[in-house]
Amino acid sequence: MENKILATVGGQPITSVDVDEFLVGLGQRGQNYNNPEGRAMILNQLIDSKLLLLDAKRNLMEGEAEFRAQLAKLKENLLTSYAAEKAIANAAKVKDSDVESYYNEHLDKFVSGETVNASHILVDSEEAALAIYGKIANGEISFEDAAKEHSSCPSKENGGTLGDFTRGQMVPEFDNAVFSMEIGEITKTPVKTQFGYHLIKLNSKQESTTAPLSEVKDTIKAHLENENQRKAYESKINQLKIMYPVDVL
Repeated sequence: MENKILATVGGQPITSVDVDEFLVGLGQRGQNYNNPEGRAMILNQLIDSKLLLLDAKRNLMEGEAEFRAQLAKLKENLLTSYAAEKAIANAAKVKDSDVESYYNEHLDKFVSGETVNASHILVDSEEAALAIYGKIANGEISFEDAAKEHSSCPSKENGGTLGDFTRGQMVPEFDNAVFSMEIGEITKTPVKTQFGYHLIKLNSKQESTTAPLSEVKDTIKAHLENENQRKAYESKINQLKIMYPVDVL
């Protein structure tokens, strides 16, 4: 791509590549500015920066004590970051066999718990719940229509559906009932909780499953790489503490 000169400041050019590099420096936010209006804003900012730089050089600000102190501090920070990168550069590489071993030794981490999909009708009395159940059982009204008409839960707008959930996401009484039901079953006896009385319908159930290695290997590899880097860093710090004793006052 052509490196086009977009402006000059004091005879010094600002190019399209300068704008591109600025965009890259913004990371993901750069996508919001990669358009004619955004690039024009960046160009103006680069012009401002160039003006300030030229003025700083003309006034010999590089020689000022305050600037030299800031520059020294910046250099220390950069050198520290560079040293940290060097410390973890030689961290043990993660092999496929390492990933497989971790997976086999930590299978419990990759198990997704049993999930259910259920709907409910919430009312304030057992009598009301039993009356509604009778109408549903007799075919006078569907569960979904009964939820829309009688339930006090916001889920009534969707026919009482609560979507998918795992154990522990609902109050214990509700949890115990729904996870012991058969698909398509509706509780004949209303379930009492702190919120009222529930008629529950189990729509579907998904048994507990273990994610295959192929699905989680990248996650495992990243975890092991981070662990190896952490250990390499800690090892380097421990070595340095021997060379340069640390006294916390």
